[in-house]
Amino acid sequence: MASAADTVAIPSFGSYISGRDVDSGDTWVYVPRARSTLTDSFRTLTAKRRLDSGELPATAADPDVFAGRVAVADDRTIVAALESAAAAARVWRSAPLETRVDRLLEQVRANIVDHTETIEQMLTVEGHPLQLARWEIAGWLEACDPLSRSFFRGELHKEFSYRGRRQIVRRRADGVVCVNPPANAPMSSAIFAATLSAVAGNAVVVRLPRSVPLGAAWALRVVLGAALDAVGAPAGTVNAVCGEPEPVLQAWLASPLVDDIMYFGSVENGLNFEKRCVAAGKKPILELAGNDIVVVWSDTDLDHASDALLEGFFGSGQLCMIPNLVLVHPDVADDLIARVAKKAQQLRPGYPDDEDVLLSPVLRHDRFRRVLDDALAKGAQLITGGSGMHLDGTPGDSGYFLQPTVLRVDGLERARELEAVEHETFFPLLPIVVPAPESDERLLARFIDFVNSNLYGLRNSLWAADAGVIQRYVDEVVNGGLLKVNDSHIAFSAPLPSHGGTGLTGGAVGEANYPVLRTTHIQGVSVLAPGTAPRYH
Repeated sequence: MASAADTVAIPSFGSYISGRDVDSGDTWVYVPRARSTLTDSFRTLTAKRRLDSGELPATAADPDVFAGRVAVADDRTIVAALESAAAAARVWRSAPLETRVDRLLEQVRANIVDHTETIEQMLTVEGHPLQLARWEIAGWLEACDPLSRSFFRGELHKEFSYRGRRQIVRRRADGVVCVNPPANAPMSSAIFAATLSAVAGNAVVVRLPRSVPLGAAWALRVVLGAALDAVGAPAGTVNAVCGEPEPVLQAWLASPLVDDIMYFGSVENGLNFEKRCVAAGKKPILELAGNDIVVVWSDTDLDHASDALLEGFFGSGQLCMIPNLVLVHPDVADDLIARVAKKAQQLRPGYPDDEDVLLSPVLRHDRFRRVLDDALAKGAQLITGGSGMHLDGTPGDSGYFLQPTVLRVDGLERARELEAVEHETFFPLLPIVVPAPESDERLLARFIDFVNSNLYGLRNSLWAADAGVIQRYVDEVVNGGLLKVNDSHIAFSAPLPSHGGTGLTGGAVGEANYPVLRTTHIQGVSVLAPGTAPRYH
């Protein structure tokens, strides 16, 4: 923690460079507790504004209201972080795989387990419901699982003996990887991207979003930074600076020290940034929106399928990898819709650290209402939900929450005329599309075409019992970075990818995002024994 903050009653983090907190200017971002904001938003946000601006002294930050503060990096500090990473990358890239893969991920896993309760607290402070926090932590652990480690080793180094030569195909670290995590999940995204980029042999610089920098600032030190120290990685293998996106991104684009930039954000901004990266000679790695499709076939267990569809409301739909859209066989449509609606009505808002809460506040409701109005005007049927909701669960347009909303959309041909079907919504609204009856052969083909023609391609899933239907789906669905069959849509499972996809989700070269692979390049090596004449055939 920053030494200048000794008299401050809340945790304080400076910029994290070369393994230590550094003085990075006089500007601080104060992070209010989500519970405080929900209880008394006016008082909490007024105090935050006055603290951020310096109108109030740091000693006025009430620990019951504010969880901590993070220093905003000045231009000098942003450059220093890149220089620190570049120096570390020259050393760390040559560390043996046993150190970078096995020892590092074992240590990261141990740190996660040792600090699970604090990680949960950090996530709920930033507004993540406790159940979602536990899901996120499960994802961290899957990335460190022995099966994941085995997969990473196998992809990073393959060796063959061929005609007297020692032949190697290996992946080499790109160098300095800069990470711009999203404001909706900065802590988990930063740990995921930074840890697995470091496993590949890169050094990393993370931009901490000014809106929610605290959890990521803590985790990069205590979970990843401490693990890197434990395995002997050079200081500067991971660095973190807090700042507004544009100045930091521009500094990264302009710096000759930067090799890759991993960008999480909206489609429009991400695709524009992809062009800027290419123009600047940087490798863009994009994590943009998702519009995940779930297909529900007529022979599946509808209770299990409806449970999985309920994941579309987790975090009030403000996650990129949740079910956004359902295609259901007409024979079971009425039953499925009734089950989903009944379960959706049982979801309740609350404080994020409460045990059974799954819904998060939605700060702006205007787009929700616009998209809902568009759907209803074009023939969709409102099954349940459709309005705002207060903390106590009572309806009200002035509430912080939105009711979980289910729409029925009849007809496949014109379904994409609805914005709620065509694009990611990012709020708790789930359209269930019911096509007209026709032969199963024809219907399955149309479902698969619909999934493959989705503009986005993050995750897609299927619920079916027929082995032929499952195999055809697996064989023919090419869109997306991950396919799930008869399983939780959002569950993590080593060594499968947790992020990444095609189309508007991943940009022009989008695919499943394994940072261990995406932040590296392939290199071939051939070694012939000394004293042997060169061979040309």
